[in-house]
Amino acid sequence: MAEIPKQIQTWQMVEPGKEGKAGKLVKTVVPMPEIKPDEVLVKIAGCGLCHTDIGYFYQGVPTVQKPPLTLGHEMSGIVVAAGGESEAWMNKEVIIPAVMPCRKCWMCKIGRANRCLAQKMPGNSLGIYGGNSDYIVVPSIDLCELKNRPKDIPLSHFAIVADAITTPYQAIRRADLAPGDNVVVIGCGGGVGCHVTQLVKALGAKTVIGIDIVPEKLERSLKYGADFTINSLGKTPRDVRDEFRKICREIGEPNYAWKIFEVTGSGAGQSIALELLSFIGRIIVVGFGTAVNQYSLSRLMAFDAEIVGTWGCPPEHYPVVVDMILKGKIALETFVQTRPMSQIVPLYEEAHKAYPLKRFVLEPDF
Repeated sequence: MAEIPKQIQTWQMVEPGKEGKAGKLVKTVVPMPEIKPDEVLVKIAGCGLCHTDIGYFYQGVPTVQKPPLTLGHEMSGIVVAAGGESEAWMNKEVIIPAVMPCRKCWMCKIGRANRCLAQKMPGNSLGIYGGNSDYIVVPSIDLCELKNRPKDIPLSHFAIVADAITTPYQAIRRADLAPGDNVVVIGCGGGVGCHVTQLVKALGAKTVIGIDIVPEKLERSLKYGADFTINSLGKTPRDVRDEFRKICREIGEPNYAWKIFEVTGSGAGQSIALELLSFIGRIIVVGFGTAVNQYSLSRLMAFDAEIVGTWGCPPEHYPVVVDMILKGKIALETFVQTRPMSQIVPLYEEAHKAYPLKRFVLEPDF
């Protein structure tokens, strides 16, 4: 085994935020945990800054591991040390899944490992350890190897596969998307919604309508999966519904039986999704938020419609997504911008105030 650092350098959240007020991040060191036989040490190349991290840091959304802990669950890197059972992973470039299931419980055994109740999530429930660091120890069984990575795409950029791209893939699986289905993506320009949009199109959706409030993001979505867009800024859910129905009439498609991905997690986005839901349609709830909406379940019954939740993505599906990137079926570079991890404090603030066009990926520079 290679020489192992005695400590991990990290940006640790020592206090969570509350009601939009920032928490506190401190640059520090934490102990290097023992590397068990089935574990590896990964030198982190990049860690994505996710909306979930913002929720922890500004809204005080509870984490399983109470602060102090290191945030960050979107990671790529290279294996630099390994336990005895994991030596085959040495020197391999990898993506670390955001959700690491126990693989032993009933949920795992019936194929719902993504929602395993004993799962480990870096930056939440992997002890104090997370991706805003220079190293991390993780189970080798969950890793996704990056084979034949194009040299013009930095390893750090693949960090966002761990959540921003695989979570949409799992959501599409939950939607039972079939070639020829019609799709609405609410929040089509966001850090996760943009990948829902391009994935559904790549997987055979017939018509894709993107909804967002940022003109630049709506324009970009037309190049990456969306056939039509609706700007919902300042509009009621009924206004958006009327625009949606107008598009349906113009293209000769029914305004029912659509698969509606709600990716914003906002009350407004959820209200639009509920307004668009009609006969034999399905809402797939992808975005997290604290808003509460009212809806008549009898209406759901009369429509013979469905509302389903989705969470994370099992590690075994990661290679499918990576293969789509490597074959050019979905874009990666367009949606990533890297920054030194030393800029983490102002970047959290920037991401909180206005979600950027491209997802921030922090590159360790301790």
